[in-house]
Amino acid sequence: MEQAAVVVDNAVQAAPVAPQGSMWGMVLYCIVIFGVIYLFMVRPNKRRMAEYQKMLDSLQVGNRVMAAGIYGTIKKINEKTIELEVAKGVVIEVNKNAVASVE
Repeated sequence: MEQAAVVVDNAVQAAPVAPQGSMWGMVLYCIVIFGVIYLFMVRPNKRRMAEYQKMLDSLQVGNRVMAAGIYGTIKKINEKTIELEVAKGVVIEVNKNAVASVE
């Protein structure tokens, strides 16, 4: 009976102990993942949005634009909307953010 207790004690002593440095490895892993996400997703999106805002700021009366899938010529620019002439005498008002491209 005493031999069984010794075998059990040896098995308990031989059990692996979790390394103490694993927490720092996990923190480093998270920092690397967030860095990759920033480099490949956040930064390019910020650049794209800055270019889009620059395009919206450069809109002028007479520009031909595509807004919400509709082509038209800008007749009037308001603070948040623009008035597009889509056909002779047909003017519609659309949100500036609906402008997809300027020709």
